[in-house]
Amino acid sequence: MAKPFLINPDTIKQRLQQRYRTSHRRWLEGADTWPLSFPLGAPTERQARDHLSAVQAWQACWHAWRGEGEVIWVERRWSGLGMQRLPERLMLRDPMQVAIWLGETERWRRAIKRRALMVDRWPVLVGAVSKYFDVLADYSEDDFQRLLAMLKWLEAHSDSKLYIRQLPVAGVDTKWLLARKSLITSLLRAIRAGYSDDVDFYDLTGIRREPVLMRLRLLDADMRRVAGGLRDITAPIEDVARLHLPLRRVYIVENLQTGLAFGELSGAAVFMRLGYAVDLFGEIPWLRQLPCYYWGDLDTHGFAILNRLRHYVPHAQSLLMDEATLLAHQDMWGHEKTPVNGAELPLLTNEEQRLYWDLCNNRRGTRIRLEQERIPWGYAWERLCAVANSQE
Repeated sequence: MAKPFLINPDTIKQRLQQRYRTSHRRWLEGADTWPLSFPLGAPTERQARDHLSAVQAWQACWHAWRGEGEVIWVERRWSGLGMQRLPERLMLRDPMQVAIWLGETERWRRAIKRRALMVDRWPVLVGAVSKYFDVLADYSEDDFQRLLAMLKWLEAHSDSKLYIRQLPVAGVDTKWLLARKSLITSLLRAIRAGYSDDVDFYDLTGIRREPVLMRLRLLDADMRRVAGGLRDITAPIEDVARLHLPLRRVYIVENLQTGLAFGELSGAAVFMRLGYAVDLFGEIPWLRQLPCYYWGDLDTHGFAILNRLRHYVPHAQSLLMDEATLLAHQDMWGHEKTPVNGAELPLLTNEEQRLYWDLCNNRRGTRIRLEQERIPWGYAWERLCAVANSQE
């Protein structure tokens, strides 16, 4: 049985694997001092005498070894065992020898070659491109050439305002580019320098964004006639902002099915399914003159969305997000997986604040939530109609 102080090739390989995992990106940039030296656990005379067969097997193993690197041997004259030649350490002169040990030769060669191509074209990437080792090592040649071509084109056309489908880069299509948005954003940000980390893909590349779509339903027959008979409208935010309709109130609901369930309400429309993207309402000028009602889930995220909405629509009022609604439907309560955790929401009313902090502090139960879709429709619709009737 091998003794722990005797290091064999299998143990060296395990240590190299660990070292490679933590260091290969730095090695790609020429970091670390070479050669690397790994002690092989040469025994003392007493250890050799007590475990003679194991030591002899260990010596024979390293004598027969024909792998990468140089084994440094030392001679020891021991009083009881005589002259002994022992493998003292293994020396590896460069990362390629480590790669050969681990079966990573081809990946390492590709990474070295492709790094050289990229830093030759963009010297600013020195010290940065090794972050993308797996891309350099594993991309097919076609994909790597597409990546280079895409970066070169974007560097030369910083404000093309083209959709992805229109880009004149051979082999690049929408699916290919969208799958690599993060990679291209990160590389292009490094190439151009001076851009903050919060600049997104479209602002950085100059590629035109897909239209941001909003969905609303017109709940009044007179409005539908003005809109050419349309009841359910999905349109870019810019088009929604230009609508001219005889609206008297607007509802905003978080859930699509809830919005679809709305019946006829005089002078009303309902927006659906925007979640946290309520900042879009700040781009609709006609909302500023209309009463707006927000109905979201009765949980910490619902109140966070309401607070966010009021940055853009300060007069928005909440519906069915009160203590009475919560307590009337205890049998419908669920649990939030990841609550907001006590973030300050200064745009909530005093009543909303109290209920929000009750939920944050688990005063009603652990991570309580009442999803809007769990509230019986009869209960909800009665209150929605009451708001409309109070304004007639």
